[in-house]
Amino acid sequence: MALDLSDTLVVGITATALFNLSEADSIFRENFESDPGKAIDEYRKYMAANEKAPLEGGTGYPLVKALLSLNEFQPKGESPLVQVVVMSRNSPETGVRVFHNIREKKLDITRSAFTGGESVVDYLDAFDVDLFLTTNTKDAQKVIDSETCAAALVKEPPGDISKIPDGQVRIAFDGDAVLFSEESEIVYKVDGLIGFHRIEDQEQDTPLNDGPYATLLRKLSRLQERLPHKIEYSPIRIAIVTARNSPAEMRVIKTLRHWGVYVDEIFFLGGLNKSKILAAFKPHIFFDDQDIHLDPAALLVPSGKVPYKTTSKLNI
Repeated sequence: MALDLSDTLVVGITATALFNLSEADSIFRENFESDPGKAIDEYRKYMAANEKAPLEGGTGYPLVKALLSLNEFQPKGESPLVQVVVMSRNSPETGVRVFHNIREKKLDITRSAFTGGESVVDYLDAFDVDLFLTTNTKDAQKVIDSETCAAALVKEPPGDISKIPDGQVRIAFDGDAVLFSEESEIVYKVDGLIGFHRIEDQEQDTPLNDGPYATLLRKLSRLQERLPHKIEYSPIRIAIVTARNSPAEMRVIKTLRHWGVYVDEIFFLGGLNKSKILAAFKPHIFFDDQDIHLDPAALLVPSGKVPYKTTSKLNI
């Protein structure tokens, strides 16, 4: 009987998002333009010589570690709360170092896809992935365009990921073009702040349409319900950190109510720097669509960029 993962949060993560493989990657890139064949050979030799060498955690490592810890609360006889799938363009041979580090760090990851140079995106649906974290720009874009699942292009890991707290899963989201559709952000671009505030106030009783991360938020809400904790004391803590402010805040709150999801904290910053709020919240990851917010945030907390669809007006 096939495992039913409809109530399980499934995260697909590339090896380069889970672990810091920048040194190995640099060896490959240094040789690729001049001699792709040599690049592959040098990369294979390096990975073989360092099969048992430890790897530092990558941008997605704190999130994966924290999410997997939730399985200690798995109700007996029910499907897992969380599953993680490592997905890599490495061959199984060059992936041995990744497997070693998964074991050494005692990460309960039992599923993987090593595709020997091919894109892993085509396998996301087969693994029932809800969130895909990658360092490959083309793969992230392909997932967003296809609406297969939530996807993020992770930034470089912050200087010290050891400061991310244990004992909870803390996730921070931007609002427009992430949890919610990009429609309101387009209004802001076209009509400016005054026009944006006027329309959002007028439409405060009209729920915002789903963005690329709406389904993921609902899955996290379902995960909260499966945990044996009152919602206020849940080990999953969710924050929305948005540049919106009054009078555009009510539509967000009413949309979440309409969706039937619980969010622990919302910060309506009205243009203030998001980094200080994020440094205080200490998320395992922060998702946003704009580099102007992500670049400073990524110096402090693990961060991932949510690409716009290729056809989006926000790309203009």
